[in-house]
Amino acid sequence: MDNAPIRLRFAPSPTGYLHVGGLRTALYNFLLSRQLNGDLILRIEDTDQSRLVPGAEENLIKTLAWSGIIFNEGPHLEGQHGPYRQSERISIYKKYYIKLIKSGHAYPCFYSQDRLNDLSSGALSSEDATIEDSAFRDFDISDTLNRMERDNFIIRLKIPKGEALNFHDLIKGDITFDLNLIEDPIIIKSDGFPTYHFANVIDDHLMGISHVIRGEEWLPSIPKHIILYKSLNWEPPLFGHLPLLLNNDKSKLSKRKNDVSVENYIQKGYMKEGLINFLALLGWHEKGDREIYNIDELIHSFSLDRVNKSGAVFDIQKLNSFNNHYIKEYKFSDLKILLSTFLPQDWEITQEMVDLVKDKAVTLSDFKQLLSFLFIDKFSFTHDEKILLTSSSGDKILKSFLVILDNSYPCSIKEVATQIQTTLNCSPKEIWQTLRLALTGETHGPSLDEIMKIYGIQKIKQHISYACQQ
Repeated sequence: MDNAPIRLRFAPSPTGYLHVGGLRTALYNFLLSRQLNGDLILRIEDTDQSRLVPGAEENLIKTLAWSGIIFNEGPHLEGQHGPYRQSERISIYKKYYIKLIKSGHAYPCFYSQDRLNDLSSGALSSEDATIEDSAFRDFDISDTLNRMERDNFIIRLKIPKGEALNFHDLIKGDITFDLNLIEDPIIIKSDGFPTYHFANVIDDHLMGISHVIRGEEWLPSIPKHIILYKSLNWEPPLFGHLPLLLNNDKSKLSKRKNDVSVENYIQKGYMKEGLINFLALLGWHEKGDREIYNIDELIHSFSLDRVNKSGAVFDIQKLNSFNNHYIKEYKFSDLKILLSTFLPQDWEITQEMVDLVKDKAVTLSDFKQLLSFLFIDKFSFTHDEKILLTSSSGDKILKSFLVILDNSYPCSIKEVATQIQTTLNCSPKEIWQTLRLALTGETHGPSLDEIMKIYGIQKIKQHISYACQQ
């Protein structure tokens, strides 16, 4: 295997959205494939036809493309190892399960239609079915192959008994499995479709996969997969199982406690750079305390020996911090394009506007609320705010400001406050609050100096005059 090409794969099922854990798996495979000058393959594992969601495959491909993860082969690309959808590979699998039956490593179990119905409905549990099916373990090969032509059947893999399987994981290290604890798994279902275990092994071998990097939830499947490889006299790939993603309470990450759909994060305005940087550090870290990486730096720095064995907490506040970092780092011309889907079409934003609020923006969707006051001609003031503006001191502050604008514009808000304070018996806080409320509709917010530069004198006067009329 030392001289074999480096080939990795990401193999999602089109049963819904792309999970953030799935994106992390795809990312780690991408980083390792690029680092080792290998290829990355996208394979759609759609053998469970009952769970397919219309449009899910297209959304998976679209979301992966958004993330910047590049595939060399897949259902949307050309390649020498297709088809890349398992449902289009059904004819490929038959010769291999027949080979396993003939070599005594697998056996068919024959089912009447009633028994199939009972299994499907739950009247017959999978545990009871496994026990009953053991009667088919010893069979006459010639009679069995003939019977398969006319009767309903499933096929089970024979798990050797009285043995242990020793396995080395690239991340978890050495693991031993007691094969006595593992039931004979179904590898071909009654509809003729392969189960995940069987199709996975056949496809990985035929596609020349050298490394299988996947989630920890697949670790219990390893004995079945290794036994399949051995039964077919194939060398297995190298395996590495990634640590689980966890909620803050250390339970497995779930949609009940966190948003887990990548598509939802896109819709909320998270940037691919922020999400990718965040996910890369969920389970992997270089020595030291560095946290900011672009994709090229991740390719250069990533290594499986720095991937943790234990789970990683999905900390949304940390993701928010990464996203805000990249918002602040983005060039305005590029950021403006991204913002176009989050802002009203009639808003013409400038770099000065974005610079004014970007420190406060966690996501791209935040900009609409943060910038909205700049596009309001007349603010709606509350009863208490109107009292502040029309009080004796408030009225004098606003009118004094209009005079200063006529005589001294452009001027800084500090200069304005100083001049007003010298002529009126008002506190600095009262002056600042009154002017900010009149100019922004709020009592707190970004720099008034920068806001006045964006407004220009006519809009400043418009807001102050309107505030005087309350």
